[in-house]
Amino acid sequence: MNALQNMVAGFDHEAYGSQAVFRTALQALSHPGRPLNVPLNMALPSQGHGAAAALLLGLLDADTAVCLSPGLVGSDAAAWLRFHTGCTEVTDVAKAQFIWVGQGDDLPSLHSLPQGSDAYPDQSATCVIEVHNLHADEAGWHLQGPGILGERALRVQGLAADFPAQWSRNYAGFPCGVDVFLATATQIVGLPRTTRIISEEG
Repeated sequence: MNALQNMVAGFDHEAYGSQAVFRTALQALSHPGRPLNVPLNMALPSQGHGAAAALLLGLLDADTAVCLSPGLVGSDAAAWLRFHTGCTEVTDVAKAQFIWVGQGDDLPSLHSLPQGSDAYPDQSATCVIEVHNLHADEAGWHLQGPGILGERALRVQGLAADFPAQWSRNYAGFPCGVDVFLATATQIVGLPRTTRIISEEG
């Protein structure tokens, strides 16, 4: 009973809040590399970035399986997601539809996540990765692909150094592959598998 008594609320208005977050997620994937503010009209758990928590609150339901990185397992964020969405928490990334990677936790190999298939590319995983900062139009990455006019610059702080190399393999596997959201405390950036990342660091 104490766990339920201490559980913070979800969306201030469930239907409107969920719709607002879902629209933001769609906009992020439609405009890769563009940082967007996430509606945070809700009580948030103490652990995990607010934008990541809000995003997953809007995307998960009782039919989805989520895998949390070690720093989030057993946290109030995990209990909050389960309580408000009914999602199933799994420990094997290969069985997860969504993966939430907390700030500072190791990023699982993108190729180890469900990739979908040529016939069913929608059966791939979506990975939400917490980062420290997102800086639009600053040197670091150059993004190309659908939803980007020409090229878009983005600098990301707090992401594993091998992410661009992992992403290159992910991009090459289209139509299979995973989609990624990078999340700070208040913003997200969408990286659909159709986006090419050219890193200035090689």
